[in-house]
Amino acid sequence: MEIYTVTVATGTSEYSGTNNYIFMTLVGEKGESERTLLDNPGLDFCRGAVDTYKVTSHLPLGSLLLVRLEKKRYWVEDNWFCRYVTVEPPGGDKVLTFPCYRWLVGDIKVEIREGIAKTLRDDSLPQLLAHRKTELQERQKTYRWSTWAPGIPRCIDAKTEADLPQDVRFENEKRSDFEHSLNYALLELSLKKLAIRFGKSWNDLDDFKRIFWKLRIYTIYVFFDSEYCMKNWKEDWFFGYQCLNGTNPRMIQRCTKLPKNFSVTANMVQSSMAPRTNLDKELQAGNIYLLDYAIMDGIPTNTINGKPQYIAAPFCLLYQHPDEGLIPIAIQLEQTPGLDTPIFLPKDPPLAWVLAKMWVRHSEFQVFQLLSHLLRTHLVVEVVCVATLRQLPVVHPIYKLLAPHLRYTLEINCRGRTQLLSANVILHVCVKVVSTGGDGLLILAQREYKVLTYRSLQPHNDFPDRGVSQLPNYFYREHSLMLWEAIHSFVSGMLSLYYQSDQDVQEDLELQAWIRDISQEGFKSSLKSIECLTREELSTLLAVAIFTSTAQHAATNNGQFDWCAWIPNTPCTMRQPPPTDKDAVTMEMIMATLPDVSQSCVQMAITWHLGRTQPDAIALGQYTEEHFTEGRAKELIDKFRTELKEIEDSILRQNEGLDLQYLILLPSRIENSITI
Repeated sequence: MEIYTVTVATGTSEYSGTNNYIFMTLVGEKGESERTLLDNPGLDFCRGAVDTYKVTSHLPLGSLLLVRLEKKRYWVEDNWFCRYVTVEPPGGDKVLTFPCYRWLVGDIKVEIREGIAKTLRDDSLPQLLAHRKTELQERQKTYRWSTWAPGIPRCIDAKTEADLPQDVRFENEKRSDFEHSLNYALLELSLKKLAIRFGKSWNDLDDFKRIFWKLRIYTIYVFFDSEYCMKNWKEDWFFGYQCLNGTNPRMIQRCTKLPKNFSVTANMVQSSMAPRTNLDKELQAGNIYLLDYAIMDGIPTNTINGKPQYIAAPFCLLYQHPDEGLIPIAIQLEQTPGLDTPIFLPKDPPLAWVLAKMWVRHSEFQVFQLLSHLLRTHLVVEVVCVATLRQLPVVHPIYKLLAPHLRYTLEINCRGRTQLLSANVILHVCVKVVSTGGDGLLILAQREYKVLTYRSLQPHNDFPDRGVSQLPNYFYREHSLMLWEAIHSFVSGMLSLYYQSDQDVQEDLELQAWIRDISQEGFKSSLKSIECLTREELSTLLAVAIFTSTAQHAATNNGQFDWCAWIPNTPCTMRQPPPTDKDAVTMEMIMATLPDVSQSCVQMAITWHLGRTQPDAIALGQYTEEHFTEGRAKELIDKFRTELKEIEDSILRQNEGLDLQYLILLPSRIENSITI
């Protein structure tokens, strides 16, 4: 008789424990152990517990292949989250670790493999090959592709988050916090709104201070003092800074030739130039940059409470001034020039110039929330997530590598589709306060998806392609490239452990099925350039997936309360059309154009809700679930963490003494996955 010592670790979140029966069977190369009820004196499988048991076998099992766990109901159904199982064979042989990290729901039987990562070619035993095949067949039935709307990436087949399997749902603490935090924010601001309505409404810009609040002190990182934005938002240098390091730092591009439909002339902007230069010289020198919101042109607008809202499709020309930094020098609010489309300049009446910049920032709100944030991070990563769950078994090294970066993404995206972008409770956030509205949001996303390229998701290509590699004080660029290099190096090192050549990549049938699922099923006609025939191409794809789900999402999400809490800086909607006469702009016109009291309160609430620190956040490079058990993989993870710590220290040193610090991409403040 052989006696094995096993330990079973239960999850640490609420309701992870169970009072149901748990049985275990050890499956070896030569046979199976006794089916054993795991039962010690007292309570077993409590939250966070690590329990030890003995499992016997009357015959030698040989090499252990699988651990079979069975959960049977005792009185009432009680789900159980198993973290891992360890098995110490008789004779003091090496302890084997079997990662699980899944929920056992209902009367269920699961088989888990030992933790050493293996590709398909590494398995030759019929039992293990059959296990891989069965696992994928079951998951492909559970995780199915769906088309939420034409012309955008496909998504998980789930009408609401309740349709998702428990393994990809929020933990109870996360769910409770998510649902209560927005209600708290909306209630807080509803009281302010009520108080304002009993008094007076907006008369001037200072009135926005009456809802400028301090919710940011609750579980939200201090990237900079929100009042800094309130005090400096009118300044041209501050406008330019946001183009580089604000919520949408990818919009700016170098301008070598003025667009034909941008009717600015050299004489118009001469007063903004440094001495002894002009627009033509600065274009040739590479000091002129452009924001072009052509994608907004002709987008259907929203109607809120029976009143039409308005959008613009601006051009904004910027100049890298040798003394003043990056500053806006000309704004055209529509794509078609004409007598009713003036060129706004810094030398114009102050209110006209301020309103023109507001219109640019209003377009920025639409673009960053829907395109840079939702489409280019949430929806892109969801494709990777669904394909991973469908095509890669848990033992596959790529599954183990990606799993920590896909946590909660399916649920947050389902909630976004059902609660933010459809006729539901929180629809007031989008349809009731955003100028592009329901139809406009979809058309805008479809337009962006048509021009989305795989290359643009790679920061080492994106910056030179936009011609912004030499822009000074572009902290987003500097920090992004440091993080990209660290992630790419880490991924390349991990791949070298499991793929010795390009041929190994090409012959991994599970891997190639995963890539096809991403490109042909998830992205359909777009992003066809994704293929992985070499280790380097595979390294790039994995780095894109991890960078997008971590650093890029943080860049567009985490600072939005700081930049949007002061409503005039980034208004969510405009209630009057763009001005056609620069001399006719008055404070009354500006206040009638900006969001009203109710819209302003909701904008503050939603940007706080989305941008605040998550209570169960896991930082980039921290893996609370240990999917890799082999020493070489663990060494590379430790090396990755060391590199991230060096990046953190470098960023902190760079920010020392700066009034306006850029801390969005501190590794310790970047979540390991898209969870909000």
